Parts: sequence; structure tokens; C-alpha cells
Amino acid sequence: MTIEDYAIIGDCHTACLVNKTGSIDWLCLPRFDSPACFAALLGEPENGHWRIAPREESGVSISRRYRPDSLILETDFQTGQGTVRVTDFMLMGTPKPAIGRLVTGLSGSVPMCMKLTMRFDYGRLVPWVKRDDGLLTAVAGPHLLTLRTPVAHHGEGLSTVADFTVSAGETIPFLLSYGISYEAQPDPGDIVNGLNHTEAYWLSWIQQCNYQGPWREAVIRSLITLKALTYAPTGGMVAALTTSVPERLGGERNWDYRCCWLRDATFTLLSFLAAGYRDEAEAWQKWLVRAIAGQTSQVQPLYTILGENRLDEWEASWLRGFADSRPVRIGNAAYSQLQLDVFGEVLDAFYHARRCGLAEEKETWMLEVALLKRLVELRDEPDRGIWEMRAESRHFTHSKVMTWVAFDRAISAIEHFGLPGPVEDWRRLRDALHQEICENAFNPKLGSFVQAYGESELDASSLLLPLVGFLPPDDPRMIGTVDAIQRNLISDGFVRRYDTAAVGDGVKGSEGVFLICSFWLADNLILQGRRDEGQRLFERLLELRNDVGLLAEEYDPKAQSQLGNFPQALSHLSLVTTAYNLQARDGPAHERSKRANTDGRSPPD
Repeated sequence: MTIEDYAIIGDCHTACLVNKTGSIDWLCLPRFDSPACFAALLGEPENGHWRIAPREESGVSISRRYRPDSLILETDFQTGQGTVRVTDFMLMGTPKPAIGRLVTGLSGSVPMCMKLTMRFDYGRLVPWVKRDDGLLTAVAGPHLLTLRTPVAHHGEGLSTVADFTVSAGETIPFLLSYGISYEAQPDPGDIVNGLNHTEAYWLSWIQQCNYQGPWREAVIRSLITLKALTYAPTGGMVAALTTSVPERLGGERNWDYRCCWLRDATFTLLSFLAAGYRDEAEAWQKWLVRAIAGQTSQVQPLYTILGENRLDEWEASWLRGFADSRPVRIGNAAYSQLQLDVFGEVLDAFYHARRCGLAEEKETWMLEVALLKRLVELRDEPDRGIWEMRAESRHFTHSKVMTWVAFDRAISAIEHFGLPGPVEDWRRLRDALHQEICENAFNPKLGSFVQAYGESELDASSLLLPLVGFLPPDDPRMIGTVDAIQRNLISDGFVRRYDTAAVGDGVKGSEGVFLICSFWLADNLILQGRRDEGQRLFERLLELRNDVGLLAEEYDPKAQSQLGNFPQALSHLSLVTTAYNLQARDGPAHERSKRANTDGRSPPD
């Protein structure tokens, strides 16, 4: 299996990954970041999975799709005996997570099999299973799973198995619901009604989308995926559904992405707002305020979907890893790093939230002022940067630029909204930073901005400089930077973050091309007036999506396969952003790069 063999179903609390053969191989309960009870994705089938498929395995033709404008997955199996469809979805609106699976005969009469292997704590714990009048329950401490189906089943080798036959016109339901073992169990209701309600929910939600351009199908699928990665109770969005899907097969660049990164703030806000989803944008903004509330000295780059700050990293040694890629990491030690760019991202998000008229907490500006006071103390410090280097701290160009963004957006807030603050002090800091960056981060010999002060290595994050308004896109230095990246950081037409062979980032091995960086390149080409080039790159990126429209974090051009955690929020956020940038002059890239200076001049450099 490759990672693009999977599709996502979810209920905005958690989500599953379903592979083409009808097996659910990844599910964390009851939240995205809870321990997995189906962990076959990162181990063996014995680490937890739920497969429903034809008994016949050879000569089976498989096709799948989402129902239009929904997160309901339909997989058709065409066999020698007939054709059967498995419809997979997570029920929306139930008290606890529940998975519905409907097996429908389309033609003939097809022998089927089911195997349900339930394991808690990332595939380690075998639950206590019992049956009562056909109802199966599995308990492991506080966790409980209940299977409801008319199909007779039995235990076999610490799994629950069943053999049954489905004929044309017949539908057989399976409903797996989660509960708390020491509480009364809520009734998940009828599965068919649950399917109808779930489909109605997604159809209603997607009707809010205002995109009418030529790539509507791709934009809608990305928006639904982003909604599916959002935790409804708090508004937080996980960066991806998975942990430790490798950035190079067999390598150790394996990270837990089931967290919320502050640097995603503006990307998320502007993408939702561009598409017409104010409620989601406001919920994200409120999560952001709650997460960073408190002592500004304790602000960190990432948090849980609840806004909790502890994400201690450890390894699940009993799991062999995706494609034998160890270690399998749980938690993310990057939460304790100093990453200065997150200050700029937060201030940028709050500024654009005001520009777009989102409701805000009255304390938000006070929080921003406190963040800037902290940033004044830190502005000359080296950090770990946007890529969360696990090597020594350095003076990364992107971090310095986003420090400039923080002061620039604060000045804009004062000038445009009449908020109080030491605007002259901040203006001096901003302008001094701009001059410092241009003197120390631009390499005249290369004609390009580089990864860190005084160095010669390129970094794709330099493509963000015009996107955040640091320099105009047609500035000769940016034209030179784009040209240098196209000459030196391109693999098969797609952009790498940096040269891992030349940059000591503290992790062994190489990686694929980063999809978000290629979207950034497309945005730069569009802003430079090279729209046709930007569109061609964008459409090549669309071709990398799997058969149901999903993107991971990276891509391996040689193997022609996706890499990294899946589905990746930033990849889909960037897809939405670039589609809007191609469609309109006032797309998200134009919106974000609007300058504080009302006369339109660039700051001194």
C-alpha cells in the first residue's frame, strides 16, 4: 500500500483512513489526537483494522469515489460473481463517534468477508470482547466499541470475523460506535437515517462555497477535507490525520502531525474567508486566542486541538512503521522550540481578521501588544525556523521576515483601526528589520535570498517574502530568488524545501518535494504576471492528487508516489489559495500582501 491508496471519512471530531481494499487501517478515538484503535497503517493488520471486502481476492476490479459534495465514500468491487458496493462514512451529529458501513449488491450474488481487529493504545492493547444477543462490545479501560449488524459473526484469533453473501438489490448494514465504558451508552440510531443526515450535512455545508472557477471540483474536495480535519468543539485544525507517515520510505523523517500549528493561522483564515466560510474562520481565530492566552514567554509553535501545550514526544516501539519506516513518533518535541515566525503569523492572522470584519475578543489587542513586547526581547535571537530544525539555532531569513510582519501588521492595526500603541517605536523596529534582512539575507553572488544570514544555501520559504508583503513580487531581488529556486531546488518541476544534503538539519536522510512550496512558486509566478506558468504548475500539482482528490505533504518524483502525513491540511489550504489567486486579482495572496503604508511604498531597504 502507498499512502495515496487511502481515503478519509470523518465527523469533525476524528477520522478514519480507508484503503482501496475495503480496510479501515487508521482511527483514533475519540479525538484526532487520541491513541489509535486501528493502527495497521503503521504496523500489521494485528495492530487493528476493519476490513469488509469480497471473499474472492484475485481478479477483482476496484473503483471508488466520494458521493458528490460529501465525505461519503463509495467503493465498488467487481468480481466474477457480481458487483458489490461498500459505502463508508462517519455519522454526523451523533453523541460519540460512529462509523457506518453499508454493503449493497449491485449485480449477481457476491460472497463477502468481514474481519474486525480492535486494538487500543496504538495497536498494543487487546480489549475484552463479549456478545449479547448479537451485539458485540469491546472494552479496554475507559474505552468501548460496539458493533451492530444483522450478520452472524464469531471470534477467531483475537479478531471478529464473518462470512456472508450479498445479492443484487440487498443492503447489509454494519455500525461501529464508540462509547465510554463506565457510562450509559447513547443509541447511535438507524444507520440509513444516519447516512441521509450525514449526506444532507455535507451538501448543506458545501453550498456556502463561493468558488465558481474552472477547478471547482478540486477546491470543493480540498475544502471538505479541511473541514474534516477541523475539531468542531474548539475550531482547531490538525495539520494532518496521521503520525509518522515518512517523508522518505525507510527513513526517519517521521513526525506526528495531529496537532495545530500557529504558523498555519493566516493560511487557514484567508482560505476559509476566500471560500465564504466565516464561521470556520471565526472558530479558528477563537481557538488561536485561547491557545496562546497567558504568559507570552510561554507561547509555543504548536498546541493540541484543545489548545493544550504539552506534546511530549515518544516512540511506539512495537509498531514497525509505514513501509518499515521507524521510528513511529507520538507527540512532537518541536512544541518546545523557539520559532520566531509564529509571532508574525499570529499578528498577521489577527490583522486580516479585523480587515475582514470578524468578531474578536476585546482582549485580543492587549494580547497582541504583549506578544510584541515579548518579540522585542527575542528579535535578535537565533531560532529553529519554519522547518523546525533539530540542529543548532540560526538566524533564519524566514523567521526574521515574519518578525518584520509582526511589527508591520501592528502598525497597520493602529493606522487603520485607531488602536493604541507605540507606533513610532514599532515603525523604527520594522524599518530597521527590513534593512537588516536585505543586507544579511540577500546573497548578491547568487542574486537570491538565502536560508539564513550570511549563508549560501537556498530555501523555498523565501518564496513567502512577496506573499506577506515584505517586497513587491516584481522586485529584482525576488525575481532573482524565484529564478535561483527554479534552477537549484526543483525536482521534476516541483520544489524542494532546501538541499538536505547540504543543510545540517539534525535528521538523517533525504525527503521528497514539498507540495506547499510548489504552490508558493505558482503564487509567485501569478503575482509576477506569469500567470500561464503559474497555471501550468498548479495543474501539474492537481495531477498529483490521488483518485479521490487527496494530497499528502510531499511527493517522490522518482517513485511517482505521495509521501508524508495524509491528508495534509497545508497542501489543501495552498490548493484553495492558488485556485483563488488564479481566478481573481484580489485572491488570498493579494489580500495578505497588502501593505501597511497607505501610499503603497515599500519600506526602506
